[in-house]
Amino acid sequence: METLRVLVVDDETGMRLAVARVLRPYTVRVGDAGEQTIGFLVDTAESGEQALEMMQAAVPDILLLDMKLPGISGLDVLKEVRERRYDTLTVMITAYATLETAIEATKRGAHDFLPKPFTPEELRVAVRRAVRHLVVQRQARRLVEEKRQVRFQFISVLGHELKAPLAAVEGYLQILKDGSAGSDPSVISQVVDRALVRTEGMRKLIVDLLNLTRIESGQKRRALATTDLREAAAAAIETASSAAAARGVTIALTAPERAPLVADRGELEIILNNLISNAVKYNRDGGRVDVTLDADGDGWRIRVADTGIGMTAEDAARLFQEFVRIKNEQTRTIPGTGLGLSIVKKLAQLYGGDATVESQPGVGSTFTVTLRPQTATSPASRSPVTIT
Repeated sequence: METLRVLVVDDETGMRLAVARVLRPYTVRVGDAGEQTIGFLVDTAESGEQALEMMQAAVPDILLLDMKLPGISGLDVLKEVRERRYDTLTVMITAYATLETAIEATKRGAHDFLPKPFTPEELRVAVRRAVRHLVVQRQARRLVEEKRQVRFQFISVLGHELKAPLAAVEGYLQILKDGSAGSDPSVISQVVDRALVRTEGMRKLIVDLLNLTRIESGQKRRALATTDLREAAAAAIETASSAAAARGVTIALTAPERAPLVADRGELEIILNNLISNAVKYNRDGGRVDVTLDADGDGWRIRVADTGIGMTAEDAARLFQEFVRIKNEQTRTIPGTGLGLSIVKKLAQLYGGDATVESQPGVGSTFTVTLRPQTATSPASRSPVTIT
């Protein structure tokens, strides 16, 4: 149970004791399902000066503040609280509330008013409102801070991912500029080719980042239509065939004659191209890739199995996170952005499915993606994806 600190400021001893007696055993349940229980630690002060002194030592979460006090007034206390930027929520207690004082108190930061005399239940209702507002307010601030941290981490990772290829391109250009490559056209062509490979890697990173942000923000435009998943798989295999042939990797497709699915053809291409190109890249020379399409209820299950280098269970568990690439001696020279599989999983979730992997080091990996048919009015086609 979480405990909130409450400070009751009133010059009437009986009022202070009565409020403390009501609140000390009281609890509030908050959250969509009432899963969080809030209790109270109650302190009291008989003047504004004493309250401000106590707040220097410990800032209360909720301040129950009498408007009329000996010495400085409740409005003066409110002004000090605001100027000191205390993270506290104030409920004004008063028997002399006028429209003018209410407006002034609100301007100085008062959240609510509790007119005297009040019943224990009216006190509990006012505190319950304050607690719920306070919890929502602090959750919102936490979310803002989390977003700030995520953005910082994202930019840091992006900067790291772009720094190496930019440095390489700069180095190749310097070689051409200072004449280190000589005048042999074949040597110059080789240097240019290496620079082009690096720029292509950066282009792929930018495309993947755009796809990722569009999916997560719900801003990706989707053209949903009945699409043949078998045809999309065959096209992806054709795209990977050149790289596969260069390493003697065989790609086989097992699927029904037609595999109709209401989907966005571009999204299917992203999924299949990522899975099949990875199966080729992380395979062994002379290996094999098996692409299988199976009906799964009213949807389809895509399985892409390879005979490649495989990975440990620990590596597989984090494989679908952003910017995750398995780095070891076998993968050191294999290019990639670390975003492809993250995009695959997010797209699968757009289709009410998922993306998983089973792998064994030295034996190979099998990636499985499940997809459900979409409709033009499907919530999945309009809403952003939430990934936890």
